[in-house]
Amino acid sequence: MRMSRILSHSLLLALGLAASPAFSAETPAWLMAHVGEGDGQIAAPVLSKARALYFAKVKEGKVHNGCYFAMDATRPNTPAGRFYIICEGQQVFRVIASGHGSGRNLPGVANFQNGRECVKNFGNAADSDLTMGGSYITSEQKTSFKGYYRASASQVGMLTRTFVQFDGEGETANARKRAIGGHAAVTIKGVCMRKAPGDSHANKDGYVPFGNLVDYAGGRSNGCTSWSRADAATIMNMIKDQPTTVYIYPEASVVKAVEQASKAGKSPAQAGIYWNSSCIKAIGSPHYWSKDVLEPLIVQYRHDHPGPPPKPTPLCTGADAAPLQSRMVQR
Repeated sequence: MRMSRILSHSLLLALGLAASPAFSAETPAWLMAHVGEGDGQIAAPVLSKARALYFAKVKEGKVHNGCYFAMDATRPNTPAGRFYIICEGQQVFRVIASGHGSGRNLPGVANFQNGRECVKNFGNAADSDLTMGGSYITSEQKTSFKGYYRASASQVGMLTRTFVQFDGEGETANARKRAIGGHAAVTIKGVCMRKAPGDSHANKDGYVPFGNLVDYAGGRSNGCTSWSRADAATIMNMIKDQPTTVYIYPEASVVKAVEQASKAGKSPAQAGIYWNSSCIKAIGSPHYWSKDVLEPLIVQYRHDHPGPPPKPTPLCTGADAAPLQSRMVQR
């Protein structure tokens, strides 16, 4: 079981409900076997920080979950994965894919946009859409109706998506203000409003949002951690009423240190700092944007470039204009 990357939903749920293991300063041998910088492994600094955070919160009585999470945002966003589910008491180690914050480009002001695969820009500014490394604890979950989509020629699917709020500390303390958490990497785009008689999700005029299902697993988010629909469902059940820790690497101090090393002509390895080798080649050097610097720029840009007034969502046309019947919806 300890080597498996594919574990059943019910098994992971049971592991999350298991009692927290006793703290051991020394990483257990079975877990050390997963330490490394290759695919399917976790880098030593990431594991060390994740373990320290988890057992500190267990000691404080804030966490009783038998599992904890970590993410290495210096790794590329590929199917090999960079988000870790670790349950020490049951010797479970699993790696899954996860998205990172897209960042933004404010023309003429600042460009802190990230590519699809590697993260160059990190930060904790509100409305920056950036990933912020550091310590978090999972909190409440909220499930929202997103709309309907065409699942087949004769069937319609309904999308609801659950979001788990992260609470941070230190440089991640504004996670709640930024609405930072985790969710499935799926949404509905190209939305029109479709008549749906008697639908509980319909607006006062009897219409519901209808569009195309877009799965962006392996893509970018607005700063949150995102997973595939299947992995998100598993994680949500693991932490429902059982908070646990999430450690995201790198913290601001690491990003700054790598940036300084780059200016001195040194690689992260030469400076004694861990950073995934393929991504450092891709981005050249990372950059950390603090909220004190970036938030005023974002506010000023919004003031100087007000968006167009909101337009009502158009009504569906063609075949999609036909009223949506309950028998058409997949349950």
